Amino acid sequence: MKNLATYFWIGILVLILSIILNISLGSVSIPLDEVLKSIFHLDVTKESWQIIVVDYRLPKAFTAILVGSGLALSGLLMQTLFRNPLAGPYVLGLSSGASLGVALVLMGSSLFGGVAAGLFLSKWTLVIASSLGSFLVLLAILGASFRIKDTMALLIIGLMFASLTAAVVSVLSYFSSSQQLQQYVFWSFGSLGNLSWVEVGILFLFWLSGIILSIFCIKNLNALLLGEHYAKSLGTHLRRNRFLVILATSLIAGSITAFAGPIAFIGLAVPHLVRQIIPSSNHLILVPAVLIGGAILMLLCDSIAQLPGSGLTLPINAITSLIGAPVVIWLLVRKKKLLF
Repeated sequence: MKNLATYFWIGILVLILSIILNISLGSVSIPLDEVLKSIFHLDVTKESWQIIVVDYRLPKAFTAILVGSGLALSGLLMQTLFRNPLAGPYVLGLSSGASLGVALVLMGSSLFGGVAAGLFLSKWTLVIASSLGSFLVLLAILGASFRIKDTMALLIIGLMFASLTAAVVSVLSYFSSSQQLQQYVFWSFGSLGNLSWVEVGILFLFWLSGIILSIFCIKNLNALLLGEHYAKSLGTHLRRNRFLVILATSLIAGSITAFAGPIAFIGLAVPHLVRQIIPSSNHLILVPAVLIGGAILMLLCDSIAQLPGSGLTLPINAITSLIGAPVVIWLLVRKKKLLF
């Protein structure tokens, strides 16, 4: 337990340093002391610096924390529920449903007429469309979860939903103009920097709801590690537990996709990274660990995506995979086994 406490405090320290690093970087060079003054509303040399830090960089940093920690936890929940190390937060087709909703908004005007084109450019329209797409897939999955006893069959259904929605998006893409395709591709890159404090607050409420549901599932998740039959013998209500896990994942991953786009890799990789560092299967330890680990990795990837010293910002999806995948490969080769 002493070692675990040490890991925890090191993680908190690295998280704080990652937040400071993330807020300090950007297209406008701001001295670190001025950044700290802006955060604590002290006298700043330039008023524009405080506006940049408070209204743009801080919301982006909080978004990165919510996105990284939320996706990491969702990945952990899915990997435990399906007992599959390749499961991620989007394995049930939530991201595909969100993508279909956005594709209908951005590319559907080609099929539904030009009248809709002028109405489909609002940022909130994309958020609502993405949320509705995820919600409809969620309803279908939850409906199937009550009728199907086999958890692996539910996983296959999720993959089929993903394939179905991807096929519809492909048809829409075929009939779309180059401008519409470009808008959709830019959305699919993911973005952390377009949220206001109000939008961050709404995302936080969904994130918090998913976290609370996950905490109630910790005991049952530990029981599931030894198999569904063992969990049932301990008194675990499998269908109710499956419902809560899917609902928690959907609240977190669905809201993240709606506000930030489909962020890849984090949900799949962070649980494995955490297990390599903290060799424990107890979800009472893993849940806070993946929350901290996901937030740190997302903040670091966003800092790299900003290309320090340059006005350019790379797609966050590309950075999460380019930076994270080699790290996971190195850890697995070094440890020579997958802890699961």
